[in-house]
Amino acid sequence: MGYLKFLKRVTLLGCLFLSFSHTLWSDKSYCFRVYLSDKGEAGFRVEEPEAFLSADAVARRTIRGIPVTETDFPIAPAYKDSLLSSGGTAVTESKWLQTIVLELRDSLASERLKRFAFVDSVKCVWAGVDRLVRPEERPDTSRFLTPDVPLENLYGYAESQIKMLNGIKLHQAGYRGKGVRVAVIDAGFMNVDRLAVFDSLNVIGTRNFVFPGADVYREDDHGTKVLSCMAANLPGVMIGTAPEASYLLLKSEDSRAEFPIEEDYWAAAAEYADSVGVDVITSSLGYFEFDTDDSLYYTQNDLDGRTAFISRAASAAAKCGLMLFCSAGNEGGSKWGKITFPSDSPDLLTVGSVTEERAKSEFSSVGFTADYRIKPDVVALGTMACVVDPTGNIRYSNGTSFSTPILAGLGVCLVQAFPWIRNRDLITLLQETAHLHRQPDAELGYGIPDVYKAYKKECKDAVRN
Repeated sequence: MGYLKFLKRVTLLGCLFLSFSHTLWSDKSYCFRVYLSDKGEAGFRVEEPEAFLSADAVARRTIRGIPVTETDFPIAPAYKDSLLSSGGTAVTESKWLQTIVLELRDSLASERLKRFAFVDSVKCVWAGVDRLVRPEERPDTSRFLTPDVPLENLYGYAESQIKMLNGIKLHQAGYRGKGVRVAVIDAGFMNVDRLAVFDSLNVIGTRNFVFPGADVYREDDHGTKVLSCMAANLPGVMIGTAPEASYLLLKSEDSRAEFPIEEDYWAAAAEYADSVGVDVITSSLGYFEFDTDDSLYYTQNDLDGRTAFISRAASAAAKCGLMLFCSAGNEGGSKWGKITFPSDSPDLLTVGSVTEERAKSEFSSVGFTADYRIKPDVVALGTMACVVDPTGNIRYSNGTSFSTPILAGLGVCLVQAFPWIRNRDLITLLQETAHLHRQPDAELGYGIPDVYKAYKKECKDAVRN
């Protein structure tokens, strides 16, 4: 996550001080992830998916030939009621991974929760004070116009990043994302509702998983910049890679500190995206260590796509027919060095970063995975990428956080062109049309994709079949 992690470290110092002083008159609260041995009996049948899935979610599975399975079944209400009888408050849950997160005041509550016959194990994923203290309301609702002088070219200051992927030709072929629903899972979308560059933005919904009920526009501009790479639509200033797509804006990142519960928020966001029939998820978040004792840290041996909670959630989303794009991470110059979770999942497209000269960005995380798979899968421009800040100004920022949505937007355009395409087939298509596809490596993966070549290739294959 790069600068997000730095800001969260600084904020944590303040949180720790407040926590110390606050404990003089307030107890700590704890969040426990309860792993269930099963989801209980609630009378659902795979032959009747309309009882537990939305029509849109069923339609996506049907068009892509994805079967409905018991993984789609909700957790039985009786299990939840039993756990709540322990005195806790429900925070979030995952039907895919069979977990429920409860908040309690008792640090020893995990032992009590383990006594339920249907509980497999319990893990503490958050500890602190005032978990739900919300950011202040925004006093100003004025709009932000973009002051940058328009350029003569249509894509404005963002031309080079779409041109690198040959995306202009894909747009000229008539594909700009229309009709495709995209979930952006991020830290916050400050002022997106006030920026002129997003005047044509089609927002189909928002949800805040960190502060339920709060809007997603009031804090953290990371998602604003990410979204601009795809959805900005101001000719001569900036046009994103999927300006006509429909967007679901989901906040799963708690910018104040780093705790494993953020993996639970992310999983809940992915499940919500599935439930409303989204086609594509793009996420520029990644994890490997937390602001806790190091017993909760991941190790590089865990980079197998099967260990990390968030990586397993990503794979589960892919198995539901969702196409996922994920940032490789910005740890290339750090001690960790490797890709972050969930980008180790074999079922999503992991995107690294290159410079305008097509060389690896120094900060871009590298592979291989622990089980020796190629990661990142592909790369796009992430050094000096054009983004829009929360005041409407064009900025140039660094990070796989931005190379990911730049490419994801063009992936959305390919989904528009081929709505039946499965996520594995789209991943393979982008790999095979990248410039290093014959000799992939641990730094650039398969290289820089040519999305127009991918489009032409899929057209030929569709005719052949």
